[in-house]
Formats: sequence, C-alpha cells, structure tokens
Amino acid sequence: MKIFLLLLFFTVSPALLNAQSGYIEVNAPGSRLLKLAVETPLSLDSPPVNLEFVKPVSGVIAFDMNMSGVVTAESLPPQPNAKKAAPSDADFVLWQNAGFDLLVRGEYTISEERLTIEFRLFDVINRKLIIAKRYLGTAKDLRRFTHSFSDEILRAITSEKGVFTTRIAYVSTQTGNKEIYVMDWDGHNPLPLTKNGSINLNPDFSPDGREIIFTSYKRGNPDLYRRSLSSTAEIVLSNRTGLNITGTWSPDGNKIALALSKDGDAEIYTLDKDGRHPTRLTINPALDLYPAWSPDGKQIAFVSDRLGKPQIFVMNADGGDVRRLTTSGSYNVNPRWSPKGDKIAYSRMVNGSFNLFSIALDGTSDSQLTTDGNNENPSWSADSRFICFSSKRGGNDGVYVMRADGTGQVKVSQGKGLFFQPVWSAH
Repeated sequence: MKIFLLLLFFTVSPALLNAQSGYIEVNAPGSRLLKLAVETPLSLDSPPVNLEFVKPVSGVIAFDMNMSGVVTAESLPPQPNAKKAAPSDADFVLWQNAGFDLLVRGEYTISEERLTIEFRLFDVINRKLIIAKRYLGTAKDLRRFTHSFSDEILRAITSEKGVFTTRIAYVSTQTGNKEIYVMDWDGHNPLPLTKNGSINLNPDFSPDGREIIFTSYKRGNPDLYRRSLSSTAEIVLSNRTGLNITGTWSPDGNKIALALSKDGDAEIYTLDKDGRHPTRLTINPALDLYPAWSPDGKQIAFVSDRLGKPQIFVMNADGGDVRRLTTSGSYNVNPRWSPKGDKIAYSRMVNGSFNLFSIALDGTSDSQLTTDGNNENPSWSADSRFICFSSKRGGNDGVYVMRADGTGQVKVSQGKGLFFQPVWSAH
C-alpha cells in the first residue's frame, strides 16, 4: 500500500494529546513538528474491489492539510501491517519510532455505485483512537467525504472545524463568454452556473451557501440577478437604470448591498433580499463601489475616489460615520471583511500591478500578502484561515488560494480561459 507522509506544522505541547479528551493542545508553551501519516484506504470486499478508485484519498487529505501547514516527508517509515483494520501495539511502535504522531486509516466497500467508507484518526503517541467517521453515498461522493474527514482532522488539531467541504464561485471565459462557475475549494468538480452567453460578473454566495447573486449584461444593462445553486432560474433583483453592480449579501441574508448609478454617479445602496426598498447610504459626487459587510452586519467597507484616488472607507450599515481606512497607496480596491472581523483584505496598485494586502480595522498592520503577478478580488474562507483570489501570472489568469498570511499560494483553477472574481462560500 502506498503511504503518503505529511508533516503538520502546529504549536503543540510536548505531550501532544490530552490523555482525557484526545484533543491536541495547540496553545501550550513550546513547539515541535507534528507528523501525520495517511494510508490509502483498504477494501473490505473479497476479493478487493476497485483499488484504483480510492487512490486520490491520500492526495485530497494531503492538499487540505498542506494548506493548513503540511509538507510532504522526504522518506517513508517502516510500513505497518496493512491487513489489520486498526493498528496493533506493534504498528504504533513502528510509527512512533519513525517519528509520527498521528495516523489516518480507512476502509471501504463498494457495490456498483454505492459506497461505504470509514476513516479513523489515531494518536500514535498515546495509542488511542481520536476520531472515527463513516460515510454512506455513491462513488462520486468520495472526494467530498474525504474533504469532510479533513475538516474533522483540523478540528481535532485546532478545535476549529476546517472549510474543506466549502466551494468557490468564480467567473471564467472557457466557453468564450464570461460565465459563472462553482468548484470545490481545491479546484475539482467545476460546474457552470450561468449559460446565457453574455457577460456575468461579481458572484456572491448567500450566507447559507444555497444561492448566489451576480451582475449580468444578458439584457443589455448591468442588472443584478439571484439564482439558487439547485435551479437554473435567474431572478432579476435590480434592473434600475445604469449600474447594478458589486452586490454582496448581508451576514443575516436579509439585505444586499450594491452600487447603483440610477441617480447619476455610482453610490452604495442596500436592498431587501427580494430587490425592493432601495436605501441610499452614500451621498457624494465621487464613485462609491465594492461594498463589503462586516461579519456582525453593523458596518460596510467600500471603495471611493472622493479624495481623488480610490481608497477603502468604512461606514456604519446605515451610512453614518464614514471614515477612511487605507492611508497608503494611491489605488486601493476590492475590500473583503474577514469572518472573524479583525481584518479587511484588499487589492492595491503597486508599481503598475495589483497586489493583495490585509489591514486591521484601526488602519494598522497594513501587510502585503502577494508579490507575484497581478492579484485582485480576495475572498476569505469562513474560518478566516485562507484567502482565495484571482491572479495573472505567467500570462494566465487563474484562481489561487493561500493562507491568510500570504504563504502557501497555489493555483486551483483548471482548464483554458481566464478565471477571476472568486468568492468563497461559508458552507
């Protein structure tokens, strides 16, 4: 059996695991490398069925854990007895002697398209089971089940569930038109949402992840639409004269903030989720665009050129108490509030190219996250651990993900054409 070895970087206590709860103590003094091994799942069918089918499992967990701070080991340890459903004491000794702390094992049965797979996470040091999860579904659910167990691994390590079953919506030109797609967070299983042959831009997920809003030119004007991910019906929310763009859902899903130009220049408005009752928030002869809600729904960040160049501003959700956030750079756009509420990611023009930055709410800790290519449209994962964004590198526009500190940047979009304006679902 091929074994993938992973090195997981976290701050842990010398004991690694709490003997009573089984959870890893990640905030204790001292630090060391935590090593996780992942085995390819065993077939419980006799004779073994479809061994090639489960080979991607280790790679899926490897990617998820790598983005959480994992690198591939350079050598393999002694291989334990792969025929046992759970490690024996001898197996634990082999893993421990090889320097491993955690072990993932799986087993499955598959009949026609029906799949049953069970994953287990073991504490090698204390020789005990931490997590066991069984999943029932079809063969096409394998990657989703594996991502789900990665969520549980991260919960055991950090006490926070992962976001590996969430999705990213984005715009792509692979059909020749600008259509909206959705994919798994690692770029797999891309699916088209719009197929109207027009220009579709700025998707945003509803808080429950079941719907998106977006701007489309399919009737000639940039109008705002809403559609369910389980339906093809595209419902007009705002087709007012002029721009109906950069729409974003409020955290409670009851309102939508967007830019409208029905009164002349672009201003920030809110609408009810059905598109009614527009409320104007900004009153300024400058352009005001790209609203972004705070996670508590009490504030909105936005872009305005009211001082001559685009900068990020913050105001109360009723339009009051407008204050400037960014003071560095002459061209700052695309604000997105972190779900934890402590930072805003945005894109700044630096020496002729856009790069991503994050800034604290008091204007301090204005940190550059990217340096390569042209980088725009940041969007946070629900746990604030990662950011997805669009980047043009090597002549290609793609969707990338990275850790919130800018490390671990990797392209996840696949295929021909341009990929841009990604947004991360909360679920």
